[in-house]
Amino acid sequence: MGSLFAELARQASANARREVETYVREIPELGSLDLNSRARDETLEYSVWFRRRTLELAPDNGVLTDADLGYIASMGEARAGAGMSLDSRQRVLRVHTELMLREINEATEAQRGGDVDELMRIMSWFAPQGERGIGAYRQGFVTAMRRRLPYVEQVGLLARSMLAEDPMAAELALLTGLELAEHYEVTVIRVPDCPVGDRDLESGIETLVKTHRVPVTWRPERGGRGGELIALVPGGAGSGRAAPAAAPDPLPAPDAAVSGVVGPDAALSGLLRDFAQALGRLCAVGTAGAPRSELAGALDRARQISRAAPLRPTSARLRAHTMADVFVELAVADVPFVDDWLRAVARSLEPGPDLLLTLDAYYRHDMNRGATAEALNIHPRTLDYRLRRARELTDIDPGSTRGVRILSSVVTRSLSGAWR
Repeated sequence: MGSLFAELARQASANARREVETYVREIPELGSLDLNSRARDETLEYSVWFRRRTLELAPDNGVLTDADLGYIASMGEARAGAGMSLDSRQRVLRVHTELMLREINEATEAQRGGDVDELMRIMSWFAPQGERGIGAYRQGFVTAMRRRLPYVEQVGLLARSMLAEDPMAAELALLTGLELAEHYEVTVIRVPDCPVGDRDLESGIETLVKTHRVPVTWRPERGGRGGELIALVPGGAGSGRAAPAAAPDPLPAPDAAVSGVVGPDAALSGLLRDFAQALGRLCAVGTAGAPRSELAGALDRARQISRAAPLRPTSARLRAHTMADVFVELAVADVPFVDDWLRAVARSLEPGPDLLLTLDAYYRHDMNRGATAEALNIHPRTLDYRLRRARELTDIDPGSTRGVRILSSVVTRSLSGAWR
């Protein structure tokens, strides 16, 4: 064994003790190791074992065996079984990795003039085998969580992790058996006065999850009986509707009500229907789409939309409101992302032939086709083409009530120079 490996072997026990002491000092959930001698001895034994196993395998670039990975997984399983949180688990893995790298650095400094080849061998071993070890630890942790946590709590943890844009969401998806999508409609169902008890609500949420296979979590209102049901419905960008370039949210199809789809997606419509049947009270729904990596911002938008949306009895057909439905109310409330959204709608009109000027003339002439075409010195059929093009680019019908509200605001802001 070379000098670097010999130095690491000499310090293995001391380094393992330092690791356990660091856990106690820096991770509150492991502070009990000072009081539980059995748990402390097991943790120390594992820390010593891993260092010695590293020194057995690294010189010849050996790999962790199935038995090794099983032992590592059992430690993760034991931690989860004892109630360790995911956050603390991540901190344990970080501390362990940092200390192992520090020990290699300290041993290298203690053996100045040593063989560089030894350092390269241990570092080449540490990266891939460390990754395999961490994977086994996480798998053991997830296995225990599956046994310990009720399914609805597992799914709630997944939803909260996704909304926090936490990379652990991928593991939690495996835990729950839910496949992650690239794009989601974050839907907030605001319930000012929740009529059901905690157990009934939990049962209803579990039914929603198992029926619709989507991450769902309930956030109770502080000091009140209400709260928000937050659902992450896959689809959005893949639903077949084009969204304006860089728009924060995809726009709903203007003929959604005619086609029988309420809100941005049929899956969302079904979820709202089932939740309404379980609830039976007034609620308001807001939805905002985003890629999986940007769900935190989508949650903020959906929450504000739900607060601006009108309360409706769940006996009626619930509708998921988008920014296009309540942008006037949000603008009055001086919500900055509304202006960003209107800018995105304006940018989506840029590929068309003079669409902003055409829409400006269209609205100034009270949507009269003949007068608008004459003012623009174009044929009425050319005007029809331009209006159709505006609808294709924005998914908003310029002649609809909603189109007038949105596109007239876009035209006014664009042509007034407000965005320069």
